[in-house]
Formats: sequence, C-alpha cells, structure tokens
Amino acid sequence: MRVGIHPVSRPVVYRDRAADVAFLTRSTADSARTIEWEDGNTYPVIDVEVSSASHPFYTGTSRVMDSAGRVERFERRYGRAASSTR
Repeated sequence: MRVGIHPVSRPVVYRDRAADVAFLTRSTADSARTIEWEDGNTYPVIDVEVSSASHPFYTGTSRVMDSAGRVERFERRYGRAASSTR
C-alpha cells in the first residue's frame, strides 16, 4: 500500500437517537462533538437517524404509509393544473 493516501481510521461512537442506542466502532468519519464511553475514554460521536436498532427491516416492525395523504400533498404542492394541461 502507498503511504499517506489512506484516511486515518479511529474509534467513533455512532448514536441512534430514535432507538436511544449507541455503539463504538472504527471509522474514518470525524466529529467535533465527543462523548465519554463506558470504558472511560472520550470518543467523537456521530448521530444517525437510522441504524439496525431502529430500522423496520431489522426490528420486524412495519410502518403504515399514508399514500393518499402523500398524493394530496403532491397535488397541493405542484397543483392539478400541470397534469390537466396535456
């Protein structure tokens, strides 16, 4: 491997706020915010919206999609006039 072209890999805490779960792993990502971990050391923390602890595929839960509401919101935003001018 060539020297000096690879990013530095370091321990980082990823925190899933939706599931209130955090896990320590290695990553090249960096953050200005830090957190004190269970071992007493301080690590950079990165907040994520979805992880295996909160994703419906891994948890076995399903979410109901309101498709009618989505269509109405689309029509309000872009108007029905655009589709009827053809």
